[in-house]
Amino acid sequence: MWLFGNWCQSSLGNEKHTVQIASHQEDSEPTLKDMALLIEQVTGVPVPFQKLICKGKSLKEMEQPLSALGVKNGCKVMLIGKRNSPEEEAELKKLKDFEKSVEQIANKLEEINKEFTGIQKGFLAKDLQAEALNHLDKRIKGAAEQFMKILEQIDAILDNVFLERRRKLTKNLPENFSDCKLKKKGLVKKVQAFLAQCDTVEGSIGQEMDKLQSKNLALAE
Repeated sequence: MWLFGNWCQSSLGNEKHTVQIASHQEDSEPTLKDMALLIEQVTGVPVPFQKLICKGKSLKEMEQPLSALGVKNGCKVMLIGKRNSPEEEAELKKLKDFEKSVEQIANKLEEINKEFTGIQKGFLAKDLQAEALNHLDKRIKGAAEQFMKILEQIDAILDNVFLERRRKLTKNLPENFSDCKLKKKGLVKKVQAFLAQCDTVEGSIGQEMDKLQSKNLALAE
């Protein structure tokens, strides 16, 4: 374990935290990223919006070991940053839940892809291929539909917050919700990439079904 003192500036109040930092990888020294993630847990300041300073030097290289950055056991590290508002934390939690759902559907997509590759390589008896391909076609369309529903729900994130603020005629709109917007943007890109992958797999399955149908017609003649 590595022990570091963490000082927070006025934006967080005069808080002082002592944290123990362990590497996320076995038998390796903790990195700046390890420390930043722990600081986020302790202070509530998101990693992208942390400015960490040690001995007057700004720490930026997340993958570097702490010792390489001059951060040693017992060092004092200053944090400049701002916590998320309760409203933004609520929206971030929704995004994290969506992220878990996306990963679950992505696992299904990977399984479909593996099964389809197996059929292409001839690992399944020819008389069973037509039924298997039809089943995979339904599954890939179902996965794409699930991704689309989640994408629509992600798009709605923050909308309700802004509408509620306007309804109450509140002058102070959400404080940019920078962390939430950043996470939302990244998740939207991820889902769009999976949707593109679904389209590719669905197209390949369709082509394989057409080939199989053509072969069966030729044999029937």
